[in-house]
Amino acid sequence: MSKTEEAVTTLTELGLTEYESRCFVALTRLSSGTAREISQVADVPRSRVYDTIERLGRKGLVDVQQSEPREYRATPVESACRRLKEDYESRIDAAENALHQVEEPESSDDEGMWSINQSEQVVDRIVTFLEAAEESVYLLIATDEVLDRRILAGLQAAASSGVHVLVEVPTEDVADRVRDAVPDAAVVVAADLQSSEPVYSEWPGQLLMVDRASIVAAGRTESDLPDVTDETAVWTYGHDHGFAVWTRKLLEQRRAARSIE
Repeated sequence: MSKTEEAVTTLTELGLTEYESRCFVALTRLSSGTAREISQVADVPRSRVYDTIERLGRKGLVDVQQSEPREYRATPVESACRRLKEDYESRIDAAENALHQVEEPESSDDEGMWSINQSEQVVDRIVTFLEAAEESVYLLIATDEVLDRRILAGLQAAASSGVHVLVEVPTEDVADRVRDAVPDAAVVVAADLQSSEPVYSEWPGQLLMVDRASIVAAGRTESDLPDVTDETAVWTYGHDHGFAVWTRKLLEQRRAARSIE
């Protein structure tokens, strides 16, 4: 793909029509141009150049010289990109406001188990549950590879708000990292977390329980990329869901067996 086509594609993705993108890119290649010249450079029908340029003018991306024939000039790239950015962010804000006003169902769907296939989404789900924590957080970390600064920040925010936060880790080194980031949490070294074995080439990553209902169970796999860990997970947030019931029972038994407070 040529640089010109790449610029056209990028502008189109930012919200301009293809004709608008082509005309603007053409004008950036000309010091100024008539409709005929823009049509030739942009490969846009001349009959469509006039209305396209008019729309670009309303968006503050093109200046018009009142001459005969009229000549057009693109605004400086820095100014144009700033206007495009402002317009893009404005549309995102409008979408967010509209979505918040969409009527939500009367009751949340507390049933079912959901899967996540990307590490970033695993972190997003864990952070979301941590932000909603009201009473307790119980997190098992099988390896420091899954330690994420956003999760640590979420743990500390929960602990600071009065939520009881308990974190089990495999080694003292990991414990030190967690204690430094979450000084208000109870951190316990559980040596058995070091001895986890792979199951179908996947290792335990982390297991979260929030308020004895919200559960995230994550596993990790080796990535083809250096220093990158792939993470997948399943989660549920139902008090009565079988997965949540069993996880709650097993974690409470684990806690009791180790006399963890």
